[in-house]
Amino acid sequence: MAELNRNDAVAVIGLGAIGLPVAINLAKTATPTQVWNRSDSPANKAVTAGATRLESLESIDAAIVLTVLPDMAQVISVLDSGLEKALQPGDILVVMGTVSPIAMRELGERLNAKNVHVLDAPVSGGDVGAQNASLSIMVGGEKEILERVRPVFEKIGSTIRFLGPLGSGQMAKACNQIVVATTLTALAEAINLGRNAGLDDSVLLDILAGGLANSQVLTVKREKIESGDFTPGGSAVFQLKDLNFALEAGIDTHTALPVTEKVRELYESLVANGDGALDHSAIVREIARRSQH
Repeated sequence: MAELNRNDAVAVIGLGAIGLPVAINLAKTATPTQVWNRSDSPANKAVTAGATRLESLESIDAAIVLTVLPDMAQVISVLDSGLEKALQPGDILVVMGTVSPIAMRELGERLNAKNVHVLDAPVSGGDVGAQNASLSIMVGGEKEILERVRPVFEKIGSTIRFLGPLGSGQMAKACNQIVVATTLTALAEAINLGRNAGLDDSVLLDILAGGLANSQVLTVKREKIESGDFTPGGSAVFQLKDLNFALEAGIDTHTALPVTEKVRELYESLVANGDGALDHSAIVREIARRSQH
C-alpha cells in the first residue's frame, strides 16, 4: 500500500509564481501532493489547497518530483541538500524551470548513473497560465518517461509537446523567450512612441489588439503596460537570464541572433537601472528612460 501511495504522489519543489499554482492545481485534483519551499507563506497556501508540506528534502516520498526553480544552481542545491538521497531508482525528476540546455544534459548524466530518469519541461504561459492550468509544457528526454508523467502534466497544462532528447525542451523555451522578450520590447517602443506623440494608450492598444499586431503577449501584459503597475509575473531579471541562455544556444548551434542580442542589451540596462525585480513588461520603463535623452 505504501508503495502504491508513493507511486501516486507528486512532489513540487519551489513555490514561486509558477510553482505555487502548479502545486495548488495538483492538490485540487486529488493528486497526493508534497511541497517543499524555503519560505512559509507560499507553502501554507499550498497546504490550504490540500498539499502536504515537508520540512526536509530528504523526507520527500514521491515517484515524480517537479522542481520549479529559477536556474540549475538551485536545482543542484536542492539535490545536494537531500533530494538526491530521497530519489529512488526508477523515480522521475522533472526540471520545469528555465535552465541551460547544456546544463540539463549534464544533470541527466549525473542522475541516470543512479537509475533516476530526468525530463526537462520548461513552461510558457506565465503566472496566469499556471493559475488557469493552461501552461504550455515543452518536454525533452525519453518519450516513454513523458508518458508516465503526462497525467500530471495534463492537470497543470493545456499544451504538452515532446521535443526530443534531454535538453530539447529548454531549447524550445529559449526560442519561446526570444519571441516573448522581442514582442514585449516592440510593444514598449510602440507605447512610448504613441505617448510621446500624444496618442491615448487605451485607443492605441485597442488598435494593436484588433489587427495583425495582436499577440498573446499583448493580451496577457496589456493591463501592466497600460497601468504601469509592473508587479511581477515573470521578472525582468529572469527574462535576461533566459535571453542569455538563448544566445548561448545560438553560439552552440551557429545561429545568428542579432535581434536577441539587442533585446538582451536593453534588458541588461533595465536590470542595471534597478528594475530587475519588476515584471518583464517593465521594459517600457527602459525605452522611456532612453526617450528622455
